[in-house]
Amino acid sequence: MYNGIIVIDKDAGMTSGDVVYKLRKILHTRKIGHAGTLDPSVTGVLPIAVGQATKLIELMHERPKAYEGEGMFGEATDSYDLDGTVTKTARLARPFTSAEIQAGMKQLTGDISQLPPIYSAVKVNGKRLYEYARAGIPVERPARAVHVASYELVGKPKWDEAQARESFAFKVACSKGTYVRSLVNDLGEKMGVPAVMTRLRRTASSGFDLQQAVTLDELEKHLEQIDQYLQPIDAFFKDYQTVDLDEQSWKQVQNGAWIKLKADADKVALRYNNRVKAIYRAKGGATYCPDLMLLSNE
Repeated sequence: MYNGIIVIDKDAGMTSGDVVYKLRKILHTRKIGHAGTLDPSVTGVLPIAVGQATKLIELMHERPKAYEGEGMFGEATDSYDLDGTVTKTARLARPFTSAEIQAGMKQLTGDISQLPPIYSAVKVNGKRLYEYARAGIPVERPARAVHVASYELVGKPKWDEAQARESFAFKVACSKGTYVRSLVNDLGEKMGVPAVMTRLRRTASSGFDLQQAVTLDELEKHLEQIDQYLQPIDAFFKDYQTVDLDEQSWKQVQNGAWIKLKADADKVALRYNNRVKAIYRAKGGATYCPDLMLLSNE
């Protein structure tokens, strides 16, 4: 039985569910889940929890994400990317300067309110937004609060004189729930022109990045070396304060008991035999109680 996180570098054309389905076949186990859906056209980091690590999925969702991509001024679609139907086009009077684009991006950083694309999985009255869109039913999209740590222009924008359009590359670091497609669309609105995202690649998620990532094809070809691709559960808690348990404390933890700890963090990782076996949270004073149990982590 495998326990850990496999960081997949997802290819374009696959859904996140496709990746899980294929990994279940490759690893011959059903206890697998992903942390953070990627649209089929988006490539990059898709953390996959296996075995005991599936208990971490909710925590994995909470961690920030990073992306790099490209956008274009002069066209907009209903999905905010190239998979949608064109809703507006415009010939730009002139190219925007790098400073102008970066100034627009700065307005979309920090704590912001964002409308999700109509073609998204956000639920309204029990139905996904994309279900309303496909049925042609108008619906009010709920604004959501997100945090954009950085939204930056990369390199020089490219001006297409014949089409009077401008392409630009960018990188984004943001909280969960942020739609990068919306950031590109909203940037166009700030600049007063239609805009569409033309490419996106996730470079980091759940505390992992492309350096730890492997494609499905590579993993399948080198399955005998899976240990080098399987990130241990402990790696997810590398920033936590850790406490090594003695035999008596370990027996208490196995029974889910509240224990006294010499610690000064709100949450601590408890280790036994050099493996994180539980996450305990402070209850006041030196008393800690169970928050997440990982007793089978070997």
